[in-house]
Amino acid sequence: MVRGIKMGLLALSLLVIQSSASAAERRIVVFQPGTSPATRVALAKAAGGNVVRELRLINAVVIEHPTQVSMAESKLLKLSEVKRVDPNPRINWLKMADARGVDFAVPSTAGILKGIESLKAMKQQAEDPAPTAPGAQETPWGITRVKAPEAWATTRGKGVKLVVIDTGIDMTHPELSGIIKGGWNAISTAATFNDDNGHGSHVAGTIAAKDDAKGVVGVAPEIDLYGVKVLDENGSGTFDDVIAGMLWAAENKMEVANMSLGANSGNQSLADAVEAMRKAGVILIAAAGNSGRSVGYPAAYPGAIAVAASNSADGLASFSSRGPTVAVIAPGVSVKSTYMRGGYDTLSGTSMAAPHAAGLAALYVATHKGASPEATRAALAAASTKLPGVPDIGQGAGLPTADKLVR
Repeated sequence: MVRGIKMGLLALSLLVIQSSASAAERRIVVFQPGTSPATRVALAKAAGGNVVRELRLINAVVIEHPTQVSMAESKLLKLSEVKRVDPNPRINWLKMADARGVDFAVPSTAGILKGIESLKAMKQQAEDPAPTAPGAQETPWGITRVKAPEAWATTRGKGVKLVVIDTGIDMTHPELSGIIKGGWNAISTAATFNDDNGHGSHVAGTIAAKDDAKGVVGVAPEIDLYGVKVLDENGSGTFDDVIAGMLWAAENKMEVANMSLGANSGNQSLADAVEAMRKAGVILIAAAGNSGRSVGYPAAYPGAIAVAASNSADGLASFSSRGPTVAVIAPGVSVKSTYMRGGYDTLSGTSMAAPHAAGLAALYVATHKGASPEATRAALAAASTKLPGVPDIGQGAGLPTADKLVR
């Protein structure tokens, strides 16, 4: 996302992908199928690891140790019950999902110049943040472009369970509070999933802001909305934080999940979590990323529906990642939506494109109850129109619209 050009330039000058390491390093220890949960925990503890989390759907536990996690890892890898040990870095998952126009890594001089050019271009299109609701309801351009209002006579997504896996959701926002049905905080289970960054609230508004004659309106304004907080106020989290949120969605029978976040590389545990969601029937919509190059993770995994970003002229956003794994394209430049503390903001990125597709998926599920991830992917593709001049690797099947989707 980009919250105005000033923040974008500041973030560009301070671009750091991996946040400071926490005091205790973590690893994801994956066990062979058939190893009981109790055995997994006992073996991890015996090796010297402090078990901080169980990831049962992928046969794993998370261990940490202030100084000797590598020693515990070495001991565990010698056990026949242990399949592998995956790295578990703490990174900023929003760096690749906001529109800086540069690669994920520390940028080269050319990359910085490219990023500045992209930010200048976005400045011409961006609106100033609106801290309070406008006097009358506004339909953001992206909602109109995917023709969401044309489906509302048929469905507004009522009863569909959709989860935003992100920085949380503003639990008291007037445009969201009535439709929020629950959630979870993966970072601190004793805390709420309230948003302290703004990103998750913005995503949620594009999906589901209420149609109530004020503020803005989302694609599917009558869904049952859930928030899972896997990232802190800076957009950072460990791989196990994110994976835990994904598995929560599977275990709690969510029908659609939006992940407007990502990393420049994944690991097998993240891939396994995507597969666990698919097996559980969760339709995973993920932001393709904003490197202008290859699609990030988890969007690049086969079980995810990767969404690229278009602009209001039906062009490919310059920052949008691209590749053969892109499924569809959706509005992602200068998107106005809800924000934390009851506010509103205009942001850009594939982070903003994904929730348009997630809302469309919810409309489809509402009219095709029990639709599988595979069926939903096919339906989105069938409801899409190719954007002229945009290469297939940048748009996949094209831009889906709600009128075709619920027909």
